[in-house]
Amino acid sequence: MSRRAVRGAGAAAALLTLALGSAGAQTIAITGATIYPVSGPKIANGTVLIRDGKIAAVGATVPIPSGAARIDAAGRWITPGLIQTGTTLGIKLLESGGLAQTAEDSVGGEVKAAFNVADGIDPASLTIPVARREGITGTLAVPSDGLVPGQGVFFDLAGDRLEDLLVKSPAVMVVDLSETGKEAGGGSRAGSVQRLRRTLRDALEYSRRKDDYHKAQMQKLSESAEDLEALKPVLRGELPVLALANRRSDIENALRLAREFKLQLVVWGGAEAWQSAAELAAARVPVVIEPLIEIPTFDALGPRLDNATLLRAAGVTTVLAQHDMAHFRDLRQAAGNAVRNGLSWDDALRAVTLTPAEVFGVQDRYGSLDPGKVANLVVWSGDPLDFSSAAEHVFIRGREVPAETRQTRLRDRYRELPPRF
Repeated sequence: MSRRAVRGAGAAAALLTLALGSAGAQTIAITGATIYPVSGPKIANGTVLIRDGKIAAVGATVPIPSGAARIDAAGRWITPGLIQTGTTLGIKLLESGGLAQTAEDSVGGEVKAAFNVADGIDPASLTIPVARREGITGTLAVPSDGLVPGQGVFFDLAGDRLEDLLVKSPAVMVVDLSETGKEAGGGSRAGSVQRLRRTLRDALEYSRRKDDYHKAQMQKLSESAEDLEALKPVLRGELPVLALANRRSDIENALRLAREFKLQLVVWGGAEAWQSAAELAAARVPVVIEPLIEIPTFDALGPRLDNATLLRAAGVTTVLAQHDMAHFRDLRQAAGNAVRNGLSWDDALRAVTLTPAEVFGVQDRYGSLDPGKVANLVVWSGDPLDFSSAAEHVFIRGREVPAETRQTRLRDRYRELPPRF
């Protein structure tokens, strides 16, 4: 194909994206694809009908209204948009090398329960289009640093303002029981658990004697009133605790705390979770893992590539993630590697779509292709867990988002020399 033809095809694709994106309430029919709803069996030669930003119908015999915009997806695959869990996507600028000036994911201190990363989200972040290009449509963004880094939020990867993106805030309270959290306990894991237990007890005391606290008629508590107030939904079991824990001993500490304070626990990291699979399953505690972790560290001496397979076999609810700043775009490759190491394909797709939606309480709107849910979906050239496949159309809230990123713009600019400015 000539360069002129390539440019023409690109312009046509851009016009299609613009037309679909500008028609917020337009009805769109994506036809002829193999559809994987996740909540049910696959549908061959099916149609997804989108109306007013939501999925209106899914099936093999969906009537298409007159005037609907059509996308022929014959030979393609359609899945829900992927959900990335536990990242700094949108709150930390990848392209600048993670400089402190670009990070909005932490504040000073060790216990920062009142800190919420939502206001640090930049809708114009250069990382967001990169993630969308790989079929990621939603993310759980979390804070970092400290024993209680703060509150994480769930948001969609499209919109010009925070209000356009935000889905659930707060979605989790993050605590760090791993190697990186022990400084809060004087350099000891036992010390950090002791401090967290004291903080939770003080939060219970504060909730019982709030008036006395503000009248200075009780002993001083360990943390600020603002942070203790923020822990109240955690202690009521309304806000999940996302506990960073990789060692088996750290995971067991998290389980003890959850029993003691009746916490809604989610283990995050879980490199040695396979060793505690029976206990996690019995406690009905979900685990968020990176399936590519296999190298022993001081934080976890026993990671395994088949961690997800062993957890699912034990009945543990498992979410797949890719936390590394440089590789969050590789979520689907990580899921594919989990399949390579024994996890079923259906479980792997669910672990990056519907399961994280369920774990973080947004399953009524996200995670599967069911009528009435938000139209976050991807049209793939082939198997999305195959590295050679690509996301050809990405829809977020019923609008197709452009595939262009800063990287593709630089590629196109310097494809010919001298570059075009």
